[in-house]
Amino acid sequence: MLVINNLSKKIGAKIILSKVSLQVPRGHIALLLGSSGAGKSTLLRILNGLESYDTGSLMLDGKPLDVRSVHKTHTIGMVFQHFNLFEHMTVLQNCTLALEKVLGKSKQEAESIAYTLFTHYGLADKANQYPAQLSGGQKQRLALIRTLAMQPSVICLDEPTSALDPVLKRQVATNIKQLAHEGLIVLVASHDIGLVEQLPCTIYLMEDAAIVEVADSSDFANNPKKYPRIESFIAGSKYISE
Repeated sequence: MLVINNLSKKIGAKIILSKVSLQVPRGHIALLLGSSGAGKSTLLRILNGLESYDTGSLMLDGKPLDVRSVHKTHTIGMVFQHFNLFEHMTVLQNCTLALEKVLGKSKQEAESIAYTLFTHYGLADKANQYPAQLSGGQKQRLALIRTLAMQPSVICLDEPTSALDPVLKRQVATNIKQLAHEGLIVLVASHDIGLVEQLPCTIYLMEDAAIVEVADSSDFANNPKKYPRIESFIAGSKYISE
């Protein structure tokens, strides 16, 4: 289980995160829902050691989690909103680079791991192509594969459905559910209200750097009035999208 307790961060006088707390068991999905600037992505970046925090504590499976070392232990993986793929490398090279250079796998071992994941996510026939030749959905899958190849316990996805059409969004939701089914701890930062209906998850609504309301997705579906702030956010987002 991942336990985040009273995590706070300021830059100057600006509060970025304010006493954020949540618990995510293995095999579960936490959906960090909220508008841009609410603190969702910052939380994921802190977990991945990409940003510091001021106060609070992090625990994973009952032990303190030192986010400064996750780039060495690969306990936590991140799929970025804009994928951060290496455009000058093939799909296969994008996946095998870290396996060889960081984990010390042989070329044969790295390619075996890559092709196993490619087959699972439907990219085996794209191995020798370059990112520019892939669709948005294929790039998203490649970014996910590259992260999963490092065998993290926790996986963070930042706006995984942005700029994707409805069909691809459903496919991404299916992939996220599969990650949880395989026992990973999954955190998703998104303003996409469609994920509320597509993911069996715990919804954490973030506003002004804090978590302001929490709901189980199935309970919210059955009793939306019980969670007025989440209901209001979804209603407002629908109005804006229309």
